[in-house]
Amino acid sequence: MAVAWYVHRPHPMRKIIVGAQVSMDGVMQAPGGLWEDPTKGFRFGGWVMPYADQEFGEEIDRLFSEKFDLLLGRKTYEIFAAYWPYYDKSAPYGGIAKLCDEIKKYVVSQSGEVDTSWQGSVLVRNLADVKRLRDEAGPNLVTQGSTELVHALLAEDLVDAMSTFTIPVVLGGGKKLFADGSTPHAYKLTRSRVSSNGILIGHYERDGQIKMGGLALDSPSKAEAARQERMKREG
Repeated sequence: MAVAWYVHRPHPMRKIIVGAQVSMDGVMQAPGGLWEDPTKGFRFGGWVMPYADQEFGEEIDRLFSEKFDLLLGRKTYEIFAAYWPYYDKSAPYGGIAKLCDEIKKYVVSQSGEVDTSWQGSVLVRNLADVKRLRDEAGPNLVTQGSTELVHALLAEDLVDAMSTFTIPVVLGGGKKLFADGSTPHAYKLTRSRVSSNGILIGHYERDGQIKMGGLALDSPSKAEAARQERMKREG
């Protein structure tokens, strides 16, 4: 009598991919329009759009070409929910509007009331639930905007990959991609591109611990020893 052996193979985890449009000084607030997010007096809403070119569009399409779910903070979700369902699907970027209608959208909000009537929207209350989503089988989870959520994901070591579109502007202030408290990690560049309007596009995968090195003298000079002592005193 033949005996069949079945080996349980755990399903692969989804990846959480941070997708971000950032200025050279790291700001990601209100890239698409003046109306998006003028909080704290931010006055440069729409700063990405004058730089949008063919390569930018191709890379956005490529980011969204594989099956994925959106993972959004409440404020970014509300921006999307008030815009994309009403966007003309035959206009430029209409494909993104159609896609946003069709895919699942997880909105993370610990306490605020959220209208999840936009089809495919699911309320998630905390990072523990996000971790459970990440551990499930399914498409990757891609963020857009959502600075507070991204900061929390980075602090909790939940970010597996990043795709950044760095626009050649310095905005001087605003909500930023990174905050102090991110879990330290090295990242590996997997693909990059420079657009005709100077957008630096980079796709990164997590790549282990921080590597360190230096060009220290075999023994520190008197000046270096004195400098180190002063640094200790000054804290």
